[in-house]
Amino acid sequence: MAEKKDINPFLKQALELGPPLAFFFIYLRLRDDTFLFGGVEYSGFIVATIIFVPLMLAAMGILWYLTGKLSRMQIFTAFMVIFFGGLTAWFNDERFFKMKTTLVYGFFSVILGIGLLQGKSYLAYVLEEMLPMRHEGWMILTRRLCGCFAVLAIANEFVWRTMSTDLWVKIETFAFPIALMAFLMIQFSMLQRYMDDPDQN
Repeated sequence: MAEKKDINPFLKQALELGPPLAFFFIYLRLRDDTFLFGGVEYSGFIVATIIFVPLMLAAMGILWYLTGKLSRMQIFTAFMVIFFGGLTAWFNDERFFKMKTTLVYGFFSVILGIGLLQGKSYLAYVLEEMLPMRHEGWMILTRRLCGCFAVLAIANEFVWRTMSTDLWVKIETFAFPIALMAFLMIQFSMLQRYMDDPDQN
């Protein structure tokens, strides 16, 4: 088993956020162009998606090499990006890549919901080493995050089905991640009383 290593947090953020930002800027550059491959025309969105997949895999490979590990969430997200990115390219249909976001958020919501029905917090299973918190706090956070992921999944369906590709790319790249981060920061602040203090153990 690979040994866990600490890396510069700014480098870690760059590796995690770099590929989505690269997709955004590549899309902006190519969105008005069409490309001919093998006698088939592909839009700039499709080509940006095809470029994004190896970029994301390269960033994850570097992150794994530097840290010695990848989270289950990162691995699942990578699988979904590869799978739906492949379908997008194969069928030359951008809807597959847009649906990927719905399925990722929906999957997380369902998994957390299954755990809640069993009286468990799968979120704690993934994060408790980084964030010591009592069981009650984990259950509250899991319920709220389950609902948050469900809302994001529904929101993505609404956005990609009713709005332009330009707007979807902007919301996917910036609005959804910022909303999720803001939600988590608010929750951690509200759940401070459930945090375990290592100095008291």
